[in-house]
Amino acid sequence: MVTRRVYVIGTCDTKQAELAFACDRVWAAGAAAVLVDVSTRGASGTADVSAAEIAACHPDGADAVLGSDDRGLAVTRMAEALTHWLLSRGDIGAVLGLGGSGNTALVTQAMRALPVGVPKLMVSTVASGQVAQYVGATDLGMVHSVTDVAGLNAISRRVIGNAAHAAAGMAQNTIPDAAADLPGVGVTMFGVTTTCVDHLRTELAGKVEPYVFHATGTGGASMEKLAESGLVSGLLDVTATEIADHLVGGVMPCSTDRYGVVARTGIPWVGSVGAVDMVNFAGRETVPDRFADRQLLVHNPQITLMRTTPAENVQIARFLTERLNRCDGPVTLFLPLGGVSAVDAPGMPFHDPAADDALFTTIRDTFKPGANRHLIELPQHINDPAFAAAMAAELFRMLP
Repeated sequence: MVTRRVYVIGTCDTKQAELAFACDRVWAAGAAAVLVDVSTRGASGTADVSAAEIAACHPDGADAVLGSDDRGLAVTRMAEALTHWLLSRGDIGAVLGLGGSGNTALVTQAMRALPVGVPKLMVSTVASGQVAQYVGATDLGMVHSVTDVAGLNAISRRVIGNAAHAAAGMAQNTIPDAAADLPGVGVTMFGVTTTCVDHLRTELAGKVEPYVFHATGTGGASMEKLAESGLVSGLLDVTATEIADHLVGGVMPCSTDRYGVVARTGIPWVGSVGAVDMVNFAGRETVPDRFADRQLLVHNPQITLMRTTPAENVQIARFLTERLNRCDGPVTLFLPLGGVSAVDAPGMPFHDPAADDALFTTIRDTFKPGANRHLIELPQHINDPAFAAAMAAELFRMLP
């Protein structure tokens, strides 16, 4: 049986004592510790895995990392090298990082590449502030160091020791699968597509287990991270509003890699264009002045919605089809011709047949059908029970 090790990662040229202390506590807790050095300059101290060994994993070789006089560039390249190195390991029980802002950025980049479920803890001076850029869409735990990671004292020994004991415990205690677990399916939802997702959950009950993600930018990324980690069997990607925010400038954008995991993994994907009728902003006062003449809907004091235009819907359609056309696995895109959200229906404030027609027409013109790639148009509104039933049936057809 493979020994699951705790990889303790930091810069030994400046944090040798703290890193060694963390390793001692891991060993004392009964787990195997491996000290990994990611120093980019100067004497590196003592480590089980040297900075040179990590740097050699960079695609351009060790000199690209250690030979640079630009510290920022060296840190960026060391993060890439560490990512390659960690992904090559088959014995990770947990990863524990220690450091300030630079090492936090370096180590968490590599942590984010690991699958969801692999324990990841970062003891950091910046853990009490905005940490979205460090955590991303994964299950990474941030521990505030309270005092700087700059020498051992009565406070830092407790904080680092607790983190080390936590990492050791996670490495030694795996979570067993439940015999009754059903295959998981990722589902994206927004307030205005909740009815569709509720119908889907009824259709899926007892057959697969839906994992619902709020399509707030992070939600879509988290779902795709689970797919990349092999923790879901298929995706019911109902809601695509993150594309609108990405293209137009809303507060809940996806990244340019949205849908990339579908192409890379071939995971069964059934999706739609839910809530692309809106761009999301915070309070009404936060809507940029350039949108002063646009149709706005105050959803609540914290969220203001802006109706997308026909031109923006053309962009949204092209963004979606360009990515789906790269997919060789089973992909089916459903178009709800009766409307794409609860507020895009006859008599509702965002009902705009011209904008919807621009979306649907562009998708028809740019989507490339294939042996595993299908486009299905239905007359129903997205929240119609029949629309959800059709999506669920298509997913069941794809799943083994």
